[in-house]
Amino acid sequence: MHILFITDNFPPEVNAPAGRTFEHCREWVRAGHKVTVMTCAPNFPQGRVYKGYKNRLYQTEKMDGIDVVRVWSYITANEGFVKRILDYVSFMVSAVIVSPLIKKPDLVISTSPQFFSACAAYLISFMKKRPFVFELRDIWPESIKAVGAMKDSPAIRLLEKIELFLYKKAVIIISVTESFKRTLIKRGVSADKISVVTNGVDLDRFQPWAKDAELVKKYGLENKFVAGYIGTHGMAHCLETILDAADKIHKQDGGDQFRFVFLGNGARKNELMEQAESMGLDNVVFIDSVPKAEVVKYWSLLDVSVIHLRKTKLFTTVIPSKLFECMGMGIPVLHGVMGESADIVTKEGVGVLFEPENSDKLCENLWKLKDDTKLYKRLKANCLDSAPKYERRVLAGRMLKLLTGAS
Repeated sequence: MHILFITDNFPPEVNAPAGRTFEHCREWVRAGHKVTVMTCAPNFPQGRVYKGYKNRLYQTEKMDGIDVVRVWSYITANEGFVKRILDYVSFMVSAVIVSPLIKKPDLVISTSPQFFSACAAYLISFMKKRPFVFELRDIWPESIKAVGAMKDSPAIRLLEKIELFLYKKAVIIISVTESFKRTLIKRGVSADKISVVTNGVDLDRFQPWAKDAELVKKYGLENKFVAGYIGTHGMAHCLETILDAADKIHKQDGGDQFRFVFLGNGARKNELMEQAESMGLDNVVFIDSVPKAEVVKYWSLLDVSVIHLRKTKLFTTVIPSKLFECMGMGIPVLHGVMGESADIVTKEGVGVLFEPENSDKLCENLWKLKDDTKLYKRLKANCLDSAPKYERRVLAGRMLKLLTGAS
């Protein structure tokens, strides 16, 4: 089978969509299938083309057996709604223009969060008379409203009509959460065409590591209890909550035992750095995104991982992919997300929940995990015991069966 996958994020980018798509496609190649990924020049989230690449209409490379076709797009940083829409639409147009060069796919699949990639996939599938598969990683454009980037408007309602059209045209929809499936069913999408394949973890990469001594020294983390946030610094994540917690702990007796590490980039990073400086937070370390091959060394610095999203109903339906990476690394989680992901944390016993945007509870639980050695060791052991349930190789195989049935 020849699978054509349309996505605007792919390695060497290191965000969650890029990681999931690459790891699935790699496994499908290993299973004997031909996989072509159509994407753009890597630039996320800074909006700068990565070294070694150019923003051309058409260029190709091979990556772990995957045929990668990169097309031109309007490149901008992950900030500013209008510019980002131009980015998405330009990729959609370029993908459709270049698609005749992709010979004889058996099906065409694309992935959200934004669905202009899915629009491209549908148009290409229509032109090539091949099945269209929609992988649903986010309810978009609903998430735009949830983070306050746009209010309800005729433009949003038009996007929602396009969204429902794509759901209707897909032969199957592969959702990453049960909550998304329930949402689509309520909106009139047939349950028979929706399957769930959750996010997971590549256990060949994410496994327990001793703290990297060189990085510990570089960032002044010796003998510190390190809480870290690793991922995109965006509007959805409300990372001011972690800064507030850092400020409160900074002022408490014994608070100097803690350090807070932020690794990644995003639309809010500069503001967060300015806020931390204005608050005088010398217990906070900001680190730019690092290549995928190095990220595990930075995960190793953490004693606990803070996962956090804005307090809004939509985000009770998501499962942050970093949760599974924490399990693989054996790093207990302080989980500031309610809903389906919180249910996993509780069921697997891999962390402690706190109310989103509640910095007091975050502080309280940081002290608890530092001081309660028995609890900490239990959570760490549960992480390692639970991780194999979410092994990416198994999940990729499950998704491949669905694709085979759709082709």
